[in-house]
Amino acid sequence: MTSRLRFGIIAALTTLLIDQASKLWLLYVFDIGHRGTVRVTSFFDLVLAWNIGISFGLFQNDGELAQIILMLVKAVAVIALAIWMARSRTLVATLALGLVIGGAIGNGIDRIAYGAVVDFALFHVQIGGNTYNWYVFNLADAAIVAGVIALLYDSFFAVPAAKAP
Repeated sequence: MTSRLRFGIIAALTTLLIDQASKLWLLYVFDIGHRGTVRVTSFFDLVLAWNIGISFGLFQNDGELAQIILMLVKAVAVIALAIWMARSRTLVATLALGLVIGGAIGNGIDRIAYGAVVDFALFHVQIGGNTYNWYVFNLADAAIVAGVIALLYDSFFAVPAAKAP
């Protein structure tokens, strides 16, 4: 195993552990379900949202067949990403794939444990008399987005690895 792959695996495991720890703490220690919306700053709240769909709440369907299909698609995606990570030629891409894999597994664990993904972070802004909200998300979602951004960066700016003779 290359050191690059080792870093990718560490990124995936760290993402998974931090994501699951934050959700468990919010659900069972902080008890966000009974607190309702908790204002943290003027632009950030903690709220509990159960996402039965996929990213950004798309394809909301709580039917058992739909949930099984989502889990199968996610499992295939994680396997494909792991193969990509094992073949990756740059540290940035390997770490980015680790973030995406860890986030996907974290949200998959939620889906198995709760039947939905635990989302809790809400950014918002008040302009005039209107409040504009971003999607409610979690740390796994943030890791996935950061990983995709890093993959895009790597695809445009990475120096190709030298080919072995």
